[in-house]
Amino acid sequence: MIPFYIETYGCQMNVSDSQVVAALLADTGYEPCQSLEEARVVLINTCSIRENAEQRVWGRLDVFRQLKRRNPELRVGVLGCMATRLKDELLKHPAVDWVVGPDSYRMLPRLMNPSALIGNELSPVQTKLSMKETYADVMPVHNLSGGVSAFVTIMRGCNNMCAYCVVPYVRGGERSRDPFSIEREVRNLVEDGFGEVTLLGQNVDSYCWQNPETGETTDFARLLERVAGISPGLRVRFTTSHPKDMNDNVLYAMARWSNICRHIHLPVQSGSDAMLQKMNRKYTRASYLQRIARIREILPDCAITSDMIAGFCSETEEDHLLTLSLMREVRYDQAFMFQYSERPNTYAARHYSDDVPADVKTRRLNEIIALQNELSMESNKADIGRVFEVLVEGESRRSADEYFGRTGTAKVCVFPRENCKTGDYVQVQVTSCTPATLLGKIV
Repeated sequence: MIPFYIETYGCQMNVSDSQVVAALLADTGYEPCQSLEEARVVLINTCSIRENAEQRVWGRLDVFRQLKRRNPELRVGVLGCMATRLKDELLKHPAVDWVVGPDSYRMLPRLMNPSALIGNELSPVQTKLSMKETYADVMPVHNLSGGVSAFVTIMRGCNNMCAYCVVPYVRGGERSRDPFSIEREVRNLVEDGFGEVTLLGQNVDSYCWQNPETGETTDFARLLERVAGISPGLRVRFTTSHPKDMNDNVLYAMARWSNICRHIHLPVQSGSDAMLQKMNRKYTRASYLQRIARIREILPDCAITSDMIAGFCSETEEDHLLTLSLMREVRYDQAFMFQYSERPNTYAARHYSDDVPADVKTRRLNEIIALQNELSMESNKADIGRVFEVLVEGESRRSADEYFGRTGTAKVCVFPRENCKTGDYVQVQVTSCTPATLLGKIV
């Protein structure tokens, strides 16, 4: 068996893709290894959503170049979104042997055959996007990095064309994976001892698969229930939802099944209608707040998290203040917050000026972060004294005497290590908190 090493950058989707790659290679004589030093093949799975993610990859390629100088037989492949976006530039890097996009991973075993590139039989660049590829027949290698929680990709690509986003250009259009293959993968995970799955898609609420034989349609609400019904002991999560597409059927499905986690990630990006329109988000502040109200009504114990962008093109101070006021109105439990980073070839890059000064972007982002820290602390303080079921995910980063896991509301919880092990469900009473973490004890 030939040892290969995969480094993964970016989103959960890339983690899932790396597991698909590992499965495809395992069938053709390769096995994953845990260190660069023992690898004969190195693969780096990349992300293009933000510029700093790409810069990290360029830095790693320089490290791989040094490794190849010491070991000329080492081969390096670049996978993922950067492969699609920067294929020509990447192939010029002295460390890189192959460049493979998200829809071409089936080509990897052939590319990695030493004779494949002789006589131009096969191009080292494979980045063609597909409207059919879902890797539905591939059973991902979920134990690459251990753990008790697994990602299951239910769809690929995106049709939304948000002005700032590069995803449709590097991952192609939206297509849904058949539910039978999803259920089969989840059943295998249950048999292998996984306690939790997260269903992944750029926009899970638009999941839609039609059975070609019966014409029956499975939407996301129905898929959620099918997965939840596989095992009552399996916790089910999902991400990411889109405010324009999430409907009450999903909320009612969550209410019916106790093992569907009470957490919804609903990115808002901005609280200003002017910015939302410019971003091409296809909802308004009012309609977003209506969706929040329905969540609170149907699932009163549901945690809500979000994404915010500071300093999008021509954002005014009034636009920024509207984002802060929306945050106060919704009172998010947690959020991912970024300042706008122009991505080449997106609609915004082609049509708008990135004209908010860097120092203004930074100041606005800091104000968003400061407010969210207050809201997160408030949310976590409200949990003090409550008891949550927590899936033990492993040892705490700060102390070998502590474990960590997440509540059903997706909050990280740290507690003393006693009479339990990774993979167990434990009842934890919250005794104190920080803005990011619940601290507690097993009861």
